Amino acid sequence: MADLRLGPLLRHVDWDTGRSATVWVETSRPCTAEVRCSDGAHGRVRTFAIAGHHYAVVPVTGLTPGTTTAYEVLLDGVRVWPLPDSPFPPSTIGTPAVAAGPGRPSPGLRITFGSCRQAAPPADSHGRHGPDALDTLAARLAADPEAERPDLLLLLGDQVYADALSRETLRWLRARRDLKDPPGRQVADYEEYTRLYYESWLDPEIRWLLSTVPSLQIFDDHDVIDDWNTSAAWVAEMRATSWWRERVLSGLMSYWVYQHLGNLSPAELAADALYAAVRDTPDGTEALRAFACAADADPASARWSYRRDFGRTRLLMVDTRAARVLAEDRRAMLDPAEQQWLRDNALDGHGGYDHLLVGSSLPWLLPPLIHDAEAWNAALCRGERGPRWARIGEDLRRRSDLEHWAAFPASFTALSDLIEEVGTGPRAPATVAVLSGDVHHAYVAEPRIPTTARVFQLTCSPVHNSIHFAVRLGFRLGWSRAGRRLGRMFAKHGRTGRPPLTWRRSGGPWFGNQLMTLALSGRTARLRLDQARRTRTGAKGARLVTVLERDLTELP
Repeated sequence: MADLRLGPLLRHVDWDTGRSATVWVETSRPCTAEVRCSDGAHGRVRTFAIAGHHYAVVPVTGLTPGTTTAYEVLLDGVRVWPLPDSPFPPSTIGTPAVAAGPGRPSPGLRITFGSCRQAAPPADSHGRHGPDALDTLAARLAADPEAERPDLLLLLGDQVYADALSRETLRWLRARRDLKDPPGRQVADYEEYTRLYYESWLDPEIRWLLSTVPSLQIFDDHDVIDDWNTSAAWVAEMRATSWWRERVLSGLMSYWVYQHLGNLSPAELAADALYAAVRDTPDGTEALRAFACAADADPASARWSYRRDFGRTRLLMVDTRAARVLAEDRRAMLDPAEQQWLRDNALDGHGGYDHLLVGSSLPWLLPPLIHDAEAWNAALCRGERGPRWARIGEDLRRRSDLEHWAAFPASFTALSDLIEEVGTGPRAPATVAVLSGDVHHAYVAEPRIPTTARVFQLTCSPVHNSIHFAVRLGFRLGWSRAGRRLGRMFAKHGRTGRPPLTWRRSGGPWFGNQLMTLALSGRTARLRLDQARRTRTGAKGARLVTVLERDLTELP
C-alpha cells in the first residue's frame, strides 16, 4: 500500500474561473493519487518517479467559485489525508468569490509574503533563531478556523538551506557518508535535498498550513548554495571542484519537483514538454537531469519566472538567480530574453489591472549606503580602478554578498525605468510594489519618481532566521544621513555617478522573524507586518504581534 510521504500542498488556484486547483503530493511508491472534495470536485493522476521518489500534481476540477470546500487525499483508493486523529481543521480549497474579467469587479486578495526560513526545531524546543513566523501563523489559523486567512502565501526564496544544516540532518548525513569528503557538512545530491524538504514541510503546523493556503515560490541562493551565481569568477571556481556539478544539478532538479511544478497552472502543466516526458516514462530522472544540465550551462534555455493574474492584480515572479549574465563587461541581473519577458508582461494589457506586484527575492531598493557600496563594487570588479582593485572587489563581493539589483547597474536602471513607465499616465495601476526578502530585516521604501501610481519596495525577511548584531547596525547606518554621505564617497571612488533615482525609507527597519501581508481590494492596498514573539503561555510559546498597519494608497 502506498503512503503519503509529504504533502499535500495546495498550490495553484484558478482565479480566472474559480473552478480548478492543483494539489502536490509525494508518495512512498507508484500509485494513483486522487483528491476528493466535499462538494463533488475531484482530480486523479498517476504518480511519476524521480531518483527513487514518487510524486503527483493532481489537477482538481469542478470547484464552485466563491466557496471553501474540504478535501481528502486517496492513494490507490485508500484515504491517507487527513491524518488519523488529526488535531487540525480540515484542509480546504477556497475559490474567489467573483471570477474576474473585463468589466467585472475583482475579488479582494490577501497575500502574505516573506523569505529565508530555516526549518524550526520541535515545538517544545527553543532554537537560536527564535519562533518561526510561518509556524506561528499556522498555529493561529488552526486554533481559529473562522479567522481571516491569506488567499496566497508568497515564499520569496531560501525555502531550504542546502549549506546550513540542522544537527538532526547532519546526524542523518553522517550515517550516509563521510562528512570529511566534499562538500562536507552540506547537501551533496538529490536524496539529501529531499531530506531538507521533509525536515521543513513535515512540521505538523506547516504541513497543515501548506495543505490549505495556496503557495507560490521562487528560489534564492541558499536553495542551492550561498552566493549562487554571484560572478563569472565564482562560477568558474565552483565548476573546478569535484562536487559542484552534482550539487547544482540536484538543486535544480529538486527545485523543479518540489517548488516549480506547483507554480504552474493546469494548462501550463499540460503544455510543458518536460513534464510530459517525465510522466511518460517509468523513471523521469534522466529527462529531468538533462534539463538541469542544459539550464546550468545556458540559463536562457530555462525560464523559472512566471506570471499570475488574480483578478485585477498582476504578479510577476522574477528569477534573480539563474537568469543572470555574469560577464563583467555586460553584467545583468536578467538575460535579454528574461528582461524582455518582464517588460512584455508588465505592459501586456496595461490599464487592465489595478496593482502590479513584482516578486524579486532580492530587493530593488536597498539602504542608500548599501546601494552605493554595491554599485562601487561592481565598478571595481569590471576594472574601473585597475586589476588590483578588481581583485579586491571580487573578494569583497563574495564576503559581503554584494549582489542585489544595485550590483547590476544597467538592470537596476532598466527595472526603475519600467516601473516608472508602467506607473505613469491615466492607465497606470493604483500601486506598483516590488516584494522582496533576503536581507534579514523588513522595511518599506518609496522612490522619488513622478508616477501616477504609488510605488513601493516592500521587503520582509526572515521568516525564521537571525542576523548578527553588527549587521543590524550596518543596516541602520545604511539608512542614516551619515550612511548616505559615506555612500557618496564610494560612488566618487568608483566613478559610478549618482543613481538614476532617489528613494526614502517610510517604514522600518524591523528585525525579527516576520511576515508581511498585502490586502488588495479595488484600487486600495493595505500593508501589515506581523512579528513572531515568544510568550510564557500557549502550546507553541509564540504569538504574532502586529507592528505595522498602513494604507498604501493614502497620500502621505
